Amino acid sequence: MSKKRSREVDGQGDVSMGDPAVKKNADDSSDDEDMDIVNVDFELFNYDSQIDFHGVKTLLRQLFDTDAQLFDLSGLSDLIVEQNTIGSTCKVDDKANDAYAFLTVLNLHEHRAKPPVAQLIEYLGKQARASDSLAGVVPDLVASGKQVGLVLAERLLNMPAEVIPPMWSCMIDEIEAAVEDKEPYEFSHYLVVSRAYQEVASSLDQGERRQKKAREEAGLQFFHPEDEQMRKHALASGTYAFIKEGESGPDSKRAFSEMGVKPCGFMMLIEADKFQPAVQSIAEYIGTAS
Repeated sequence: MSKKRSREVDGQGDVSMGDPAVKKNADDSSDDEDMDIVNVDFELFNYDSQIDFHGVKTLLRQLFDTDAQLFDLSGLSDLIVEQNTIGSTCKVDDKANDAYAFLTVLNLHEHRAKPPVAQLIEYLGKQARASDSLAGVVPDLVASGKQVGLVLAERLLNMPAEVIPPMWSCMIDEIEAAVEDKEPYEFSHYLVVSRAYQEVASSLDQGERRQKKAREEAGLQFFHPEDEQMRKHALASGTYAFIKEGESGPDSKRAFSEMGVKPCGFMMLIEADKFQPAVQSIAEYIGTAS
């Protein structure tokens, strides 16, 4: 598959993922009955400040869950879409459509004085200090002035995992090209912000015995399967509770609670020399996962 060339002079920075392995079957079944199957081609695009603001903002709101209200998401979205040589949006049919997924990296030191990034630095430091597995390294590193790359990624929940390896591989190539051009993307560490969840007692099931069993079997699960692979390469990783957890939200939030799913934040700190192997592990895992 050809790589997305975000730095070409003619501005064409798109890559088609029309390979059957990257096509999503809208109606997938293992039985022998006749069915209608719709193949959807996903494509990667460079950010366009005239098109991608609202799509990126919507996905950021999903990424930060109930804590999204704590940030200037508009300012953060502007910063992301204006940085159009790094990262990708993933869309269907046409560049003018809203993004189904996005991936980017921001230099925390370079943008530290900008209010949206200053808010994130304060928030992530506070959340890391509350986590035993993150407190020993993340807050000090974020505040140290080192070149830390903040990786933000999110996608709609029904997106096929096969679209993810090309997005990360393209970003690796773009970072390398940016470093060659003396741009501020030579990081010492990458701080990946994501989401996870725990399975808890469903609010639809009030049986005491089943609630007890659910508590006993509760464990960390990942909205994004790549996170489980990348954390194996991390210097530190851990979850944190959302500050605004428990506040009323849209129907989708209540649906999670009713089905016994409790979302939480998840962070991984990866050293620069471990980042490319971590990305490679995503492709290897998703390529073999059923």
